[in-house]
Amino acid sequence: MAEADAPVVLSANTLHVTIGARILIDDQDLLLRAGEHVGLIGRNGAGKSTLLRILAGEEHFFSGAIDIRKDLRCKYLSQSIELDDHATIRENILDGARETRELIRQYESLPHDAKAHRADELERTITARDGWTLETRLTELATALAVPPLDRLAGTLSGGEKRRVALAKTLIDQPEILLLDEPTNHLDTQTIEWLEDYLAKSPATCLFITHDRYFLDRVCTRIVELQAAKLYAYPGNYSEYLRQRAIRDEVAALQENRRLAFIRRELDWIRRGPKARGTKSWSRIQRFNDAVNAAPPPVERDVELLLPPPARFGDIIARLTDVSLSRGGHQLFSHLSLNFSPGMRLGVLGRNGLGKTSLLKLLLGELQPDSGEVRIGDRTEMNYIDQHRVALHDDRTVVEEIGEGNDYVMFGNRRVAVWTYLKRFLFQDEEITTPVGQLSGGERNRLLLAKILKNGGNFLLLDEPTNDLDLATLRILEESLMDFPGCLAVVSHDRYFLNRVCTDILAFEGNGQLTFQHGDYQYYLEKRQEPPASSVPAGENVGTANRPEPAPSVGAEKKRLTWKEQRELESMEETILAAEAQVADLEAKFTDPEFHAKYGRQTAELTAQLDAAKAEVERLYARWTELEDKRPQK
Repeated sequence: MAEADAPVVLSANTLHVTIGARILIDDQDLLLRAGEHVGLIGRNGAGKSTLLRILAGEEHFFSGAIDIRKDLRCKYLSQSIELDDHATIRENILDGARETRELIRQYESLPHDAKAHRADELERTITARDGWTLETRLTELATALAVPPLDRLAGTLSGGEKRRVALAKTLIDQPEILLLDEPTNHLDTQTIEWLEDYLAKSPATCLFITHDRYFLDRVCTRIVELQAAKLYAYPGNYSEYLRQRAIRDEVAALQENRRLAFIRRELDWIRRGPKARGTKSWSRIQRFNDAVNAAPPPVERDVELLLPPPARFGDIIARLTDVSLSRGGHQLFSHLSLNFSPGMRLGVLGRNGLGKTSLLKLLLGELQPDSGEVRIGDRTEMNYIDQHRVALHDDRTVVEEIGEGNDYVMFGNRRVAVWTYLKRFLFQDEEITTPVGQLSGGERNRLLLAKILKNGGNFLLLDEPTNDLDLATLRILEESLMDFPGCLAVVSHDRYFLNRVCTDILAFEGNGQLTFQHGDYQYYLEKRQEPPASSVPAGENVGTANRPEPAPSVGAEKKRLTWKEQRELESMEETILAAEAQVADLEAKFTDPEFHAKYGRQTAELTAQLDAAKAEVERLYARWTELEDKRPQK
């Protein structure tokens, strides 16, 4: 963590920002010290991206003073990607080090007889910027960020690919100050983990906006929250912020209760119309007026994300049997067997381009497998939230997009007024008549959720649903999905989301390899770190791993059994049988076709019990071998 006395590298003093009649930032100060890694959080529309643009010099409609140390380089990653579509990826990335490359060009173009003094000066500057390793860094960044081939034109890239190129362009010159707006968007889990390591080790001062809670925990040395036009700073990472925010809310609630109690106590006296003739009476009246006029603590409304009750399933929900799929001559996966049961919430993860979205399209019937069978139950009602938001029409207003010509929406079996429904998703009166094309990314995502979720369905297919959602809305979405009694298949790189919501994980590992694992994301990680012998192919049931043979005792004289050890050895076989029976009982629950309906909410607990039971069996076998080695040979 940066020291409190580290030099200030960026400051904003009495910053005031308004948009129309709305105040986004109300005379606030912000200091960034050398080496700090600061996470900027807040509700969608609070003004986080506007603040970052102001600090980067991209926005000038504000009052106050912004100061950045002149000897430091500052780079900004915007949500809206700007690349030269007619230049190659290589040229776009190297453009991020334009000044350093110009210094190198000057150095190399100096005439031999004029190199002495100027060459030394240029060489020192280039070396300080580590400019001689630009090509090496280009290769490292392109590999780590899974950038497409460097000779491709930027105009041929998808939005996610452009995002990766823009991030590489921002990082390549190793600036002293980084301002990053949603740097993890469109990155897969592996790349996000690399970025976490990179920034955590970087000496650069970083201010970034992200809704990735694991990222905030691993990288941040301080959290700054923008709430109700005020900036609140919390030392530490996101977990520490949650603790301190809870304390702040408790204190604010206590102070508000005291204010209201004081008003109630003084109200009768004030009603009697005391004259402010004496100093005490005047002060008492003034304290009452101050208490009445004091604003209560800001209350942030949450999205009321209610899912329509799903219809009952038939005997089959969705079943994939020995399915293989290729696209454009490239094998995405093969021999995948997967059977969905009630309450199953499948998390699908892996690098971009490996076939995760294609799997959802197989379930939707938009793609057909090369081989194998995809069977969808007669009573299964699919509802799809797609990654690219193509379901929204920019030329319609928000109310037109949801109402579709009606002034109500059907929510299950009842009618709900469109305006009432939209207010559940935090759309205010003036926003409800706003064209969709003018909405922010977070507002578009909330609108998409509102539009798709009203259609109901008992099988939800979500492709990157957490992109652009603020932390509070993410929490509400997670809780709604955890209580959803239907089925869910979700493609996401949000590890925190996967850990909270999912009962099973299907991981696309690359080269057509899939791994299926019961349990949440954390349990999948633990199993992935085990030796290959214990891994489970996709679609197969989790079984007992091969038990390792105990190593014989060598080089030591055998000790004799004590009386207590003799009794222990005599009962060991019975004890092991009982322990193995417990493992078998737990495994039978996991292989039960109705597992998720019966035990869906106990998945993590049962998984822990199974691991503990297996460990106990292994311990007993090891102990049995130890005792047998000490038994006298007949």
